[in-house]
Amino acid sequence: MTLFDPSSGLPTALALRIGLVALTLLAAQRPRMARLLAFLGSAAASVVTGSAAAAVLRTGTPVHGVLFVHRASDFTLSYTIDGLSAWFLVVLAIVAVPIAWFSTGYVGHDHFSRRSVFLGAGFTVLLGALEIVFTADGAIGFLFGWELFTLATAALVATEHTQRVNRRAAYLYLVMSHVATGCLIAGFMMLSAASGSLAFPEMFAGTVVSGPLRDGLFALFFIGFGVKAGIIPFHVWLPEAHPAAPSNISALMSAVLIKAGIYGIVRVCVFGLGVPRLSWGVLVIVLGGMSAVFGVLYALMQHDLKRLLAYHSIENIGIILLGLGAGMVGLAYGRSDLASIGVAAGLYHVLNHAVFKGLLFLGAGGIVMTTGTRQIEQLGGLLRRMPRTGLCFLVGAMASSGLPPLNGFASEWLTFRAFLYGFRGSSEPLVHSLFPVGGALLALTTALAAACFVKAFGISFLALPRSKAAADAYESPAVMWVPQAFLAVLCVALGLFPRVVLDALGNVMASLPGLQPQADIVSGATGMASGFESFDHVVPLALALCLLAGLAIATVLTARRGAMARTVPTWGCGGELTAHSEYTATAFSKPLMMIFHQIYRPTRKVEALAEISPYFPREVRYRSEIEPTFERYVYGPLVRGILRLADGMKVVQAGSLHAYLAYVIALVVSLVLLVWWRS
Repeated sequence: MTLFDPSSGLPTALALRIGLVALTLLAAQRPRMARLLAFLGSAAASVVTGSAAAAVLRTGTPVHGVLFVHRASDFTLSYTIDGLSAWFLVVLAIVAVPIAWFSTGYVGHDHFSRRSVFLGAGFTVLLGALEIVFTADGAIGFLFGWELFTLATAALVATEHTQRVNRRAAYLYLVMSHVATGCLIAGFMMLSAASGSLAFPEMFAGTVVSGPLRDGLFALFFIGFGVKAGIIPFHVWLPEAHPAAPSNISALMSAVLIKAGIYGIVRVCVFGLGVPRLSWGVLVIVLGGMSAVFGVLYALMQHDLKRLLAYHSIENIGIILLGLGAGMVGLAYGRSDLASIGVAAGLYHVLNHAVFKGLLFLGAGGIVMTTGTRQIEQLGGLLRRMPRTGLCFLVGAMASSGLPPLNGFASEWLTFRAFLYGFRGSSEPLVHSLFPVGGALLALTTALAAACFVKAFGISFLALPRSKAAADAYESPAVMWVPQAFLAVLCVALGLFPRVVLDALGNVMASLPGLQPQADIVSGATGMASGFESFDHVVPLALALCLLAGLAIATVLTARRGAMARTVPTWGCGGELTAHSEYTATAFSKPLMMIFHQIYRPTRKVEALAEISPYFPREVRYRSEIEPTFERYVYGPLVRGILRLADGMKVVQAGSLHAYLAYVIALVVSLVLLVWWRS
C-alpha cells in the first residue's frame, strides 16, 4: 500500500511546485533560503509523483484525475497515469532528486549567486511542465506542458545571457522547438478533425485515419518529437544548448528533457496511429543508426567536455531508436515477441541513459566549478585532486560505453538481442538484410563510445595537470559528490539486477497494444534472455563476480611480486616528462579522424612562430577542425532560401491602405467560394 492515494499524487506535486515558485520569488532577498526552498521542495514534489507512478507500475492499474475545470466554457484539463506515463515519471523522479540535491551546492557557488533565485524557480517550472507532458490525456494539456517546458528550458539555457554564444544557443533552441511545435499542432488538429475529439483515447484509437493521411501524420509527429529528442538530422540545437546551460540544467536536459521526444514517439508514432507500417520501422532504424554512429563520431572530435557529452546524448537517442525501430518492424510483421523485446530494450535504455548521463553531466559540473574550464586540453591530473568525482565519472563513462556489468551494457545487450532474435526468427528478406546492419551499427557505436570515454577520462583525470587551474583543483563538497555517488550506485544496481527493471516494464508493455507482456526476456532471478534457450542467456551478476575474482587474483599475484619489484622513473626518451609532453585529446582523436576522414572532412592549419630562423621556431600552433556537414549542407541552404523568400514577399507589404483592403476583399471572396464549392 502507498502512503497516499496515487490519484492525488500529481495534483499534490503540481500544487506544491506552484507554491514553491511563489515562495522562491518572495524570498529573493535571501538567496540561500530561496535556493533551498526551490531545489529541496522540487525534490520532494518529484518523490510524490515518483511514488504515484511506482504504484501504477506495481499494480498495473491506470490512475485518472482532473487538474483544472472551467465551468463557463465546460473545459476540463484532465490527466492519466498509465503504464507508459508511469515509466517516464519514474525516470524523471529518479534523476530529478539527485540533480536537485546537487543544485543546492552548485547554484550556491559565487558564480551563480546572483542567479540562484531564477535558477531555482526555472528548475521547478521545468519539472512541473515535464510531469504535465507525461500525464496529459488530451491535446490541449499536452501542448500547454510542451510549450511551458520549452520556454522554461530556453530561459535556463540563457542563464549567462551576457555571453553571445549562450544567447545564440537559446535562440536556436527556441527556433527548432517552435518548428517542432508547429508540426505537432498540425498533427493534433488533423487527428482532432478526424476523430471529433481532443482527448487522446479517441485521437489515438488506431483506426481514426488511414492511407496517405496516416503516413503524413506519422511524418508530422515524428519530426515534431524528433526535434526535441535530438535525432539526426534535427539535432543542431542540442550540442549548442547543452554546453551553454548550467551543468545541473544540462544534466536534466540530457537525462529527461530529450526523453520527452522519445515519449511522444512511443505514445503516438509507435502505438497511437495504429499498427506501424513497415516503412516507418525501417525509417526509425535508419535514423537511429545514423544518430548513434554520427553522434559518437562527432563526440570523438570534441574537446569541450560538455559538448562531448551532448553529442553522446545524440548517440544514445539513436540506440533507443534502434530498439524502438526493431519493435515497430515486429509489430508490422505481427511478431509480438520481437516487438516486446525491441520496445523493452528502448525503454530500458531510456532509464539507463538518464542515470549515467545525469551522472556524467553532474561530474562535468563539478570539474567546471573547480577549474573554471570545460576544455579537456586544459585539464589532467584531476583524479588525485578530485578522487570521489573521478571515481563517479569513471563509473558513468564505463556505463555509457556499454561495459558489463553496468546498466548501459544491460539495455544495449537487449537491443542487440532484438536484432539477432528478429534475424533468426524471421524469413522476411528485408529483416534478413536490415537487422544485421542495425546490429553492426550498434556494435560499432559501442566500440567508438568506449574509445571516446577513454579520451574523456584519461586526458581529464590522469597524468599531469596541463594548466594552473587543473593543478589547483579541489574536490567538490559533499552536497555535490554524494548525488553523483547515488547515481553511480544506480548504474551498478540497474546493471546487476535487470530483472527488477524488466518486471516493472511488464506492466508498461501490458498497457501497450500489440505487445506480448510475457515475452521470455527474463532468465532466472538476475538474468536476461531473448527467446532462444540454447545460447542467449546472460547473467550480469555472474559477470561481475568473475570480474571481481579476476581482480582479486591479479591483486594477490601483484602483492607477491611486490617485494621483488623495482621502482624507476618513467623513461622519457632522454628528455624530461612534463605536461607539455603528454598525450593530448587532439592526438588521441587523430587516428580516428584519418579513418573517418570522408565523414569529418577535416581541415588543419600549422603555424610556426620564429624570431631568428624558421628552422628553430619559438612556438608551433596547430589547429584542426571538422566540417559541420549538416549545418553547411542542410540548414545553411535552408535558412538562405527562407530569407530569400521572405525578402521577396516584402512587396506584399506595400504600405498602401488600398492594397490591404484588396487583400481582405480577395480573402473574403475566396472563403465564400470555398464554402459554396464544399456545400
